[in-house]
Amino acid sequence: MKTLQFREAIAEAMSEEMRRDESIYLMGEEVAEYNGAYKASKGMLDEFGAKRVIDTPISENGFSGIGVGSAMNGNRPIIEFMTFNFSLVAIDQIINNAAKMRQMSGGQFNIPIVFRGPTASAGQLAATHSQAFESWYANCPGLKVIVPSNPADAKGLLKSAIRDDDPVIFMESEQMYGDKGEVPEGEYLIPIGVADIKRKGTDVTIVSFGKIIKEAYKAAETLAEEGIDCEIIDLRTVRPLDYEAIYESVKKTNRLVILEEAWPFGNVATEITYQVQNNVFDYLDAPIVKINTADTPAPYSPVLLKEWLPDSEDVIKAVKKVLYKK
Repeated sequence: MKTLQFREAIAEAMSEEMRRDESIYLMGEEVAEYNGAYKASKGMLDEFGAKRVIDTPISENGFSGIGVGSAMNGNRPIIEFMTFNFSLVAIDQIINNAAKMRQMSGGQFNIPIVFRGPTASAGQLAATHSQAFESWYANCPGLKVIVPSNPADAKGLLKSAIRDDDPVIFMESEQMYGDKGEVPEGEYLIPIGVADIKRKGTDVTIVSFGKIIKEAYKAAETLAEEGIDCEIIDLRTVRPLDYEAIYESVKKTNRLVILEEAWPFGNVATEITYQVQNNVFDYLDAPIVKINTADTPAPYSPVLLKEWLPDSEDVIKAVKKVLYKK
């Protein structure tokens, strides 16, 4: 094991895979000369050269389309968005080409491509730079969606994503790039579609993913002082989603709280809520509570942003609600 920052785990995963397979390359804005907008590709230009670490113009639609065509011709591109907010410019390439090409070609073309970069809010970046699109992309058949919450998961899942023969949306967070954690050395892969129980408990299940899961950890520590034992599941992969891990936990705790940094209408938490009540309803001793952002664009004001974004206090209130405690 060694200690790495989140950004270092990302760079290490890409570099290890590029050493293993010459068809893999990285392309995006400022990934080469500047070492990445968030230094998640530091040193890669020096090692792999300008043919495999490629700076692009500010044209997400353009370089995403090049990546899809390149994947159709036997390469395995990694496309970095400076933020997934900018992926909206390229969404036609992602949804109408990358996700659908295998079916529309009758299986003649696989699209082994990874679209990666930061998602959701990152402080005072205002409404157009603070959006979470996990549920948007997970809604589309043909895409896999991964949202790691720590350096070890980031490395293991990114390596699996790069090796996958289908298009993968790999979402990070600007506010996690400096996070440090223990990462296994050597060959280290985490299978796509497997959730992880980060904290075992008996009283209530909390499901979350990405950076917002940190608020669940804080809440669990506070609630433990009151004798409330929380189980925390990190989805890690939003699509395919590990429903069985959630079902088994709910069968044990009989209560479910879902924490997600997304608008409240039609999100990942909504889908989980439906599947749980449809498959393990008889195990529930309280209605499911889901915690989301306010149903507005993200505000710029720090005071309003604090109110907009879920935090540990919201989790504590939700847990006490499903436990019928004040």
